[in-house]
Amino acid sequence: MRAGPSGLALLAIVVPATILAAVGYVSLRQWGLSTELLFREQARDMAAMAAGKLDMVMRQTDYQLLGGLQTALLAPGDRARALESWLGGASLVRSLVLVDRAGRVLYPETPETPDGLLAARLVAEVGAEFWDLGGHRDVVVDDLVVVTAILRSREGAPVLGALVRDVGELRRQVLEKALGGLQAPTIVAVVDHADRPIYSGAPLDRADRVATVSLPGGLSNWRVALYQPAGTSPRDSVRRQVMIFTTALGLLLVVIVAGIVATLRVMRRESEMARLKADFVANVSHDLKTPLSVIRMFGETLEMGRVTDEVTRQEYYRVITRESERLSRLIENVLDFSRIEGGRRRYDMLPTAVEPLVRETIEAFSYPLAQQGFKVELSVAPDLPEVPMDADAVAQALANLVDNAIKYSVERKAIAVAVLAEGPWLCLSVADQGIGIPRQEQERIFEKFYRVGRSETQGRRGSGVGLALVRHVVEAHRGRVTVDSRPGAGSRFTLWLPLAHA
Repeated sequence: MRAGPSGLALLAIVVPATILAAVGYVSLRQWGLSTELLFREQARDMAAMAAGKLDMVMRQTDYQLLGGLQTALLAPGDRARALESWLGGASLVRSLVLVDRAGRVLYPETPETPDGLLAARLVAEVGAEFWDLGGHRDVVVDDLVVVTAILRSREGAPVLGALVRDVGELRRQVLEKALGGLQAPTIVAVVDHADRPIYSGAPLDRADRVATVSLPGGLSNWRVALYQPAGTSPRDSVRRQVMIFTTALGLLLVVIVAGIVATLRVMRRESEMARLKADFVANVSHDLKTPLSVIRMFGETLEMGRVTDEVTRQEYYRVITRESERLSRLIENVLDFSRIEGGRRRYDMLPTAVEPLVRETIEAFSYPLAQQGFKVELSVAPDLPEVPMDADAVAQALANLVDNAIKYSVERKAIAVAVLAEGPWLCLSVADQGIGIPRQEQERIFEKFYRVGRSETQGRRGSGVGLALVRHVVEAHRGRVTVDSRPGAGSRFTLWLPLAHA
């Protein structure tokens, strides 16, 4: 099966859009991978910078602490009191242990305390080489971060000093000051040897670690880690970009498809309207030929003198006059339709006697009614008041209803025209016993060019604008038109016109 123009137009839009979507998706993924790689490199550089800054601050802090401790050791007088005094001012130190090279605990003076028991572990950890080289370094003993250094006593003998850090004070006095200014979209944190957070610039819940750098000097067992908050990683950003791009493309495709469908519907409607207009011209031409043929036939008969009887001659004259009026009415229908389409139709509302208007309109159909054997019943209520209306327009609307009644009656050729007052309304109805109208089409028959889609109606000529004109005339009089009909049981059209101006 070959694709139609609409299918080809749809493919011409969808296929390039799909290719564009695929290329865009691949490009976004590559951009995401490149962005993530660059981000991790930048994160590692930032973590290294933070580690360098923190190492420098910690070295300065350790030098100050160890310098103060060395001063306390060399101070004259009671050594224990001097150490207690120094320890009281060193808030970063939780406890202090001093051990000589033989492993004897010099401070605290009670070796059985937990700090005293720590001394043996420290001697084993530092080794003999450390005693010879000196300096200071960090040692982890039972999860305690201990700063160890070789100091000199007043006697000149080497002493191993061990300072157990107060992690809480270290966090407040050192880490927050050193790293607090480095906060960015990422989170800077410090973790210990067991990967436990010691410090973080923000909560680490659901955050992803993107870089880790060890401290180069003091606190060598600790590391600076960089975390990415949940939902802010480059990968998440790419996912959001892909989602936005896909959504926008989907909406664009929906709009394009909707536009194509709407365009096709408009084109189909315009094509249908063009066909209906062509039918309108053909039907109007046929309707105009009928009265012209009658006028020509009767005119030629009179011209050739074949009618010698004066009564018959006068009857021929009346037929010619009625058919001329019918022809004028058909032409007026077309002209009025053109005026309505262009918004130029005007109505002159004047008090009008209803009964003469109705009788004259019915009389105009006397020849086709008699020729086709119609029985016409006219019922006009007595004492009807004059009604404000455009007499020509209402007569035209009534004539269109009578013409339809003639056109769509088949076997039962009877038409009933009734005029009465009902409340504030003048009711003017035309009923026939013709083919009727299905309920689902009773509203559409008042549309221009529309004709009921049945074979028995499509075979009858008609302009398709008669009922559209009827509705326009009635609504211009601030009234309405109703239809009561069943297939095979005839139709009743009723014009409801106000008896007085509102």
